[in-house]
Amino acid sequence: MGVSVFQEIVGAKGHLIDSDILTNVFDTVIACQCTYEVLEFAIGKTNDEVSQIKLRITAHNEKQLEQVIGDLMLLGCYRLEEKEVVLKTAAKDGAVPDDFYSTTNQKTAIFFKGQWLSVNNQRMDAIICLNNNSATCVKLRDIRKGDLIVCGHQGVRVTPEFKERDRFGFSFMSNDISSERRVETAAAKIAAMMQEIKAQNGKIAMVAGPVVVHTGGVPFLSKLIKLGFVQALLTGNALAVHDIENSFYGTSLGVDLEKGLPIYEGHKNHMRAINTIRNAGSIKDAVASGILKSGIMYECIKNNVPFILAGSIRDDGPLPETIMDLVKAQDQYANLLAGVNIVICLSSMLHSIAVGNMLPAWVKTVCVDINPAVVTKLADRGSSQAVGIVTDVGLFLDLLSRKLSP
Repeated sequence: MGVSVFQEIVGAKGHLIDSDILTNVFDTVIACQCTYEVLEFAIGKTNDEVSQIKLRITAHNEKQLEQVIGDLMLLGCYRLEEKEVVLKTAAKDGAVPDDFYSTTNQKTAIFFKGQWLSVNNQRMDAIICLNNNSATCVKLRDIRKGDLIVCGHQGVRVTPEFKERDRFGFSFMSNDISSERRVETAAAKIAAMMQEIKAQNGKIAMVAGPVVVHTGGVPFLSKLIKLGFVQALLTGNALAVHDIENSFYGTSLGVDLEKGLPIYEGHKNHMRAINTIRNAGSIKDAVASGILKSGIMYECIKNNVPFILAGSIRDDGPLPETIMDLVKAQDQYANLLAGVNIVICLSSMLHSIAVGNMLPAWVKTVCVDINPAVVTKLADRGSSQAVGIVTDVGLFLDLLSRKLSP
């Protein structure tokens, strides 16, 4: 009797060597206890020319073959034989068949009725739903009974973003996350990107935590908003509270930001700030009535910059604009991120990772934090496009605002 052979021929195309994709492909095959044979390999001969490879993958059984093919697809490999995508119907709201395809943040397409359809609203950890010959990433909770769901890996193709040779202009450091990168140079490169995006009427989003206030970054972020370099602010209750506290009392968490010393009964100041805003009706009402006269939230309202304050269980108050419904806050974050060109995350691990999960891989993402673990976590959670700058966020905003000042 003959021995059954479980094989599949896959291809890959792009900057395979520069982006370490080729090494990852080989390592993945070996990790799955399968074997590979290189059938064809053409290396790009110029900076712009891509490489192409064709591999024969051999596995011990069909299940093992499907596993390795699925893992290789996430690296940009694709089956040479084009097969129709597998579609199954959702049996109830908010639930899908067990073999559903879970999306990444990389460009994805499905093969349907003899043609490749690009998937819309690309994001990680979503379901691909087909409706009226249009494929879209949908959150599990938004699936409705009867929706057509993409299942398995057949007929799905992923195209990863390839690492640029001079990624964001930071070619002097081989590591995308470093505490030894010259902050002035990094700020200058990011400022240049922001100027280019602004000139093209693009969209810049800031994700900020209360550390921006604690480190003295309020005047610098406020200036960037006033100059038109921020089109969206995504944060939580705490940033707004301490920004308003600073505007009213010159303190943050009761510490005088000029002297760096706690003041008498300063621990009450953030609650006094919340109370003042709640008496006014809202942050917007406080600005309109002249009660709130400066700060990040003031500049957002005066310059019509939309903001979302996503609440959490630890919030004091909260401020009237804070959204305490988690699902609603997530949806509004995602809506505000639509069409964004660059996202700059400023010392907020929770909100930065949340935003990273909502972004497609081709959106430039910069994470600034004094703690390298925060910067690393964003990349570890799947936001491979994130570039990290390990530094004091107040210092970074000061440098950035200087570079962007007229």
